[in-house]
Amino acid sequence: MSEHLLNAALNAAERGWHVFPLRPGDKRPAGHAERLCPGTGRCAGGHRKPEQRATTDADMVTAAWTAQPYNIGIATGPSGLWVVDLDVLKAEEQEGTPDGVQSLLALCERAGQPFPTTYQVRTPSGGRHLYFTQPDGTRLHSTAGTLGHHIDTRGWGGYVVAPGSTTPLGAYTVTDDRPPVPLPEWLQHALSARPKRVPDYAVATSTKCRSGYAAAALRGEVHNVATAPDGTRNAVLLRAARALGRLVASGDLSREEAEEALSRAAAGNATQSQRYYDDVIARGLDWSIAHNPQRRTPA
Repeated sequence: MSEHLLNAALNAAERGWHVFPLRPGDKRPAGHAERLCPGTGRCAGGHRKPEQRATTDADMVTAAWTAQPYNIGIATGPSGLWVVDLDVLKAEEQEGTPDGVQSLLALCERAGQPFPTTYQVRTPSGGRHLYFTQPDGTRLHSTAGTLGHHIDTRGWGGYVVAPGSTTPLGAYTVTDDRPPVPLPEWLQHALSARPKRVPDYAVATSTKCRSGYAAAALRGEVHNVATAPDGTRNAVLLRAARALGRLVASGDLSREEAEEALSRAAAGNATQSQRYYDDVIARGLDWSIAHNPQRRTPA
């Protein structure tokens, strides 16, 4: 048991934030994945995802964090939170590319508003989490890149790593301990000003698509991913990547075009990070290409 982590989890629960265990020293939820669910115990009535398992019950929190030194996840939706995740630049990005803070500053300038002051956490990589309370009568979901470059958000269907947690890069630390303020109207407007739409991906005239069938398949799989209901998007995305992987293997479609189209579709109403979706796409394509090795010689 880590008394520090237990106290941090209890502190979050006392604030009314629904917490659940993450793997020790990691950002991933503890417990089994849905595909490995035994359907017994707490999952006897069906697999319970982290958002469903999250709690504010002090006795349950104490029992969990006494058993293992878990990191702490906060289920943002049940907690009434909407968290803006401002990422730092990746190592491979060019100098001058805006990071999350710079992108939000630009958004503030366009709206004529100051940079928000609210409960704030510094991540081990140097990024920032800005905590807001969700507007009354709304259920804001997570987004990826909707507000700007390197700006993700976490609402219903998502979670953040709570302060007190640690990874090999360092600790999540509170840099502003004031209570989370209500989500500013101007920021909510900036979010709603970019409504979800099915990507109109122009594949019909692409030189990378070798057939009308491949173009139609690409459009169909993009539509499936973009319109997938919450809770099914990961599975739909994996199936789409495997379906398009067969066309990549046959030479009818380039891998780059399949990756870009699916990545755009997944980002349209994201509940996970873009990196997570890109990993699902890569695994699906790799599997399908490996199982369909015949590639046509280019004409």
